[in-house]
Order: sequence, then C-alpha cells, then structure tokens
Amino acid sequence: MSSLFSLRPSTAAQHHRLSLSPPPPPPPPSRLPLRPHKPVLRSRHRVKILALDAAQPFDYEARISDRLHKSTKLKIAVIGFGNFGQFLAKILIGQGHTVLAHSRSNYSDAAANLGAAFFSDADDLCEEHPEVILLCTSIISTEKVLRSLPLQRLKRSTLFVDVLSVKEFPKSLFMQILPVDFDILCTHPMFGPESGKNGWSGLTFVYDKVRIGDEESRVLRCQRFLDIFAKEGCRMVEMSCAEHDRYAAGSQFITHTMGRVLEKLRLESTPVNTKGYETLLNLVENTASDSFDLYYGLFMYNKNAMEQLERLDLAFESLKKELFGHLHDVLRKQLFGKAEGLEVLEERPVLSKLPPNGAPLLPPSDSVGAQNS
Repeated sequence: MSSLFSLRPSTAAQHHRLSLSPPPPPPPPSRLPLRPHKPVLRSRHRVKILALDAAQPFDYEARISDRLHKSTKLKIAVIGFGNFGQFLAKILIGQGHTVLAHSRSNYSDAAANLGAAFFSDADDLCEEHPEVILLCTSIISTEKVLRSLPLQRLKRSTLFVDVLSVKEFPKSLFMQILPVDFDILCTHPMFGPESGKNGWSGLTFVYDKVRIGDEESRVLRCQRFLDIFAKEGCRMVEMSCAEHDRYAAGSQFITHTMGRVLEKLRLESTPVNTKGYETLLNLVENTASDSFDLYYGLFMYNKNAMEQLERLDLAFESLKKELFGHLHDVLRKQLFGKAEGLEVLEERPVLSKLPPNGAPLLPPSDSVGAQNS
C-alpha cells in the first residue's frame, strides 16, 4: 500500500514534468527530390513558351523577306489572252508575278491552267488595280480595245505596255488616248510561240521608254518589267519607235512577205532536201503559223513597208531581165557565132539602197542607165 502511494506522486510528477517540457523540435526538412514530377511538367511548359518566343524573331525576318519578295513582283493585266498572251503569261507567272487576264473570248480554263485569274468584264479587271496593263491584241484591233477600257477605274500612273510588231502606231495611239498621268512603254519581243518555244535566251527584245514618270517607284516599276525579259536571257535593245519601224520593214516585213510567197508555191519536203531548202521550209512554217492580220498590220501600220514591197517587186523584175538577158546572149551566139565580132558585156542590174521615206523609187533600168552614164 505504501509502495502504491509512493509510486503515484512519482508518476504524477513525471507526468507533470513531461507536460511542461517543450515539444521536441520538428525533424529537419528532407531535401526535395531533384526532379519531382510536377516541377518537371511546369519546366517543360516553360521551355515550350520560351521556344515560341525564340522563334518570333525568325518569323519576323521571314515576314520581312516575304514582303520584300512581293515588292519586287508586279500585278500585270494581260489584255488579249490569245496564243501570244498565254505565251507571255506563262513566263510572267513562272517568275512569281500576278497575272490577270481579259479577252473577248472565254479563256477562263486556259487562265486557270496557267495560274492566272480571268476576267470577262474589263471593269472588274480594272478595279483590281493592276500595276501594268500589257496589251497583247492584234495590230488592227488595238485602238478599239484601248478605247473600250474603263481608264477611270485604274490608278493614276498605271504603266501601259504594248508588244506589237510596229511601234510608231501604238506610241501615237497611247499619246492620244491615255491620260498624261499614265506611263507608256513600247516594246517588241522579236520572237513568238514558235521561235521562242525552247527558251528566250539570245532572242531580241526592243523597247522604248516613251513616257515614264520621275518618281522612283515608277522608274523601278518600269525596270522590273524589263527585267522579266532580261532574266530570261533576251538581248535587250533600246531604240526609238521610228528607228524600230525603219529596221523592221527591211527585216521582219520582208521575211513575212517571202514566207507567204513561198507558201503560195505549196513547197513540200523531198528526199533530197538541201540545208537551204530546209531553211525555206522552216521560213514558211514560221510565217504561215501567224495570222494574216499580223502580216496585214505589218504592212498597213508601218509606213516603210510599202517602199519595201515596191523594192521587192523591182528586184524581182530586175532578176528576170538579167535571166532573159543571158538567154538572149546565148541565142545570139548560137545563131551568129563570132561573125559579128562583138563582145557582149555582162550587166547585172542592182537596186540602189533604200531611199529616205517618201522619196520616189527609180525602176531598175533607170538606175542601171544612171550608173553606166
């Protein structure tokens, strides 16, 4: 009993001491694991955001590059989307330019195949505000087409370009019809779908900057258009419209005339073709593939063409006289032998150089007589 009572105070005191003693300090915090799951997820998410942010300067540079690329390209409206218009449009689109097409015939399928937008209504096309109007019409229909365009719907200073085979005629037409704010560039690609089917490298491109504004943007726009042909390897020749027509009458018109004359002969290939004869057959093929409207336009709208046609006629008559003259000499010798004791001098009448425009043409007999006297 005494032992029981002696234990209680001791137990109570011990309990009192335990209750009054401060609680034990908490265990030291354990170190977090190096790669807990949740922080890893947040870390990955942050990496993605940072990666997007890091890509923004690259995207900005790409956008700037894209804008620069587009600034060097042109929006070109091709008026007259026939054979030649499609021939040019293919190269324009291939170089990244935007092509809008318009023609009196429906070429919507052909335009879609090339990647161009076709407009059957000229008003709708002009409301697209093309930077360049490229006329690819025939020579004889150019004036009618030009007068039918709603010029008031175009931006002022729009660049007008023609590709006709004569140059003084469209120049005069542009100056007469177009407002003074519009730029004018007269050009002549001296090749076509047949001669340029294997590329334009080395082919001649003639141009005349008839009226180009002084603003830098207008000068650069004209140059960008010319660069289309320079990039394809064309031989770029700048000359006046009058000079072009003078040269073209003696080269292009004569070429087309001889090709059509030979076409009338219905020449055919033979088993013994010479190189020269094959050249004539190729000439017939190249000229006959062009429309007669083109040939008529070369004659009608180039004032030098009539003189070349007259000279061609005189040259043919002169050649016949030379042939008959030789035949006459042979017959005289056969009939009379050397009884007369005469020596026949060989004469080969030759035409003089082409006189200036408007000067009268002398027949070959007069020219030879003048030379002999």
